Amino acid sequence: MMEFGYVCTQCGNTYTIDPQVMVCPSCAKHQPTDQPLVGILEVAFSGTVDKNFDVHDLLPVERQYFPPIPVGNTPLWRPSNLRRETGFNNLFIKDDGANPTSSFKDRASFLVSAFAGKFGIRDIVLASTGNAGSSMAGVGAAAGQRVTLFLPEAAPAAKLVQALQYGATVHRVRGNYDLAYDLSMTFSVKKGGMNRNTAYNPMTIEGKKTVSLELYQQLKGTPDYIFVATGDGCILAGVYKGFRDLKRLGLIDRIPVVYSVQAETSDALYRAFHTGTFENIPTRTIADSICVDVPRNGFHALEQLKKYGGCVITVSDQMILDAQVRLSRSTGLFTEPAGAAAFAGFLKVRSELPTDAIIVLLATGNGLKDSASAEKGITVPETTITDIETIL
Repeated sequence: MMEFGYVCTQCGNTYTIDPQVMVCPSCAKHQPTDQPLVGILEVAFSGTVDKNFDVHDLLPVERQYFPPIPVGNTPLWRPSNLRRETGFNNLFIKDDGANPTSSFKDRASFLVSAFAGKFGIRDIVLASTGNAGSSMAGVGAAAGQRVTLFLPEAAPAAKLVQALQYGATVHRVRGNYDLAYDLSMTFSVKKGGMNRNTAYNPMTIEGKKTVSLELYQQLKGTPDYIFVATGDGCILAGVYKGFRDLKRLGLIDRIPVVYSVQAETSDALYRAFHTGTFENIPTRTIADSICVDVPRNGFHALEQLKKYGGCVITVSDQMILDAQVRLSRSTGLFTEPAGAAAFAGFLKVRSELPTDAIIVLLATGNGLKDSASAEKGITVPETTITDIETIL
């Protein structure tokens, strides 16, 4: 039987899992301004599981509290055309756009919802660039929970419509994600409920680790490399957490090399990886899901990358658009710009990788989440026709 608790990634203090404890109370007293969160809490465990474990066995909330929505178990594509074109015969794509709200963020929302349900909490608050918000709204709808979302005004229309369709209360913020994040935190203090904000709520990283558990089961082992598009650094931390848990259980003997891929114009983690400091510089990128000024999980993500030999690389918006089109036309998978960023990162460094390596590209969301951005990489017909002779 597994037992769970919290441990601070910074000072090592341990805590009982409680909805009133989100970050380490001791470290949070020293939170610097305009910097990533300090005192990030991870879920620690004791116990063992069978090698044929169920993913729920490694989560800190009992199965009966999860809402009736089929999150996870997403397909692992074996793209034969892309393998032939690139020469990498063990290239895989983990398609998390196949989740119920078409986003990887369902993994975090699923566990946050169950966590809130266990403690009788019906109101959930968060900020989002779009995917986390529509995800929490959809999962919350299945659970009968009320979701309040703070969304930057520049968020893609499809993500706004999706959140509203699920019944969320949406506040559009005249500013960027970082401002939306701050407003949502203030709202939670004044109005109560559970805050789902990435990294702040420990269940977000814990929920995202399930992608690594699934990859282990689907590959029957460990990949050599994983490419992950990175904004706040929470998905990155979740990927590491899953493989670290597997290693601690004795089911694997190594952690894969993780490539964190950022947009050139939203590269806070890349800069910190090389300088050791985070600067609050205004960002922009076509990949809205990874557009953040200050990565909330920056300190923790940076520590994981350095400890386990990870890499941080950047790609341009044009490289992202080109990768999105190539992925669609080679595989039939239409992923949003953030998902395509992972593929763009692979294309940038593939000459440095062994061609027989097992490589996974993490596709984080469906391309229809942001069709306006996708239009920038294709040519839309400008004329209409009334007969066949016109085109013959």
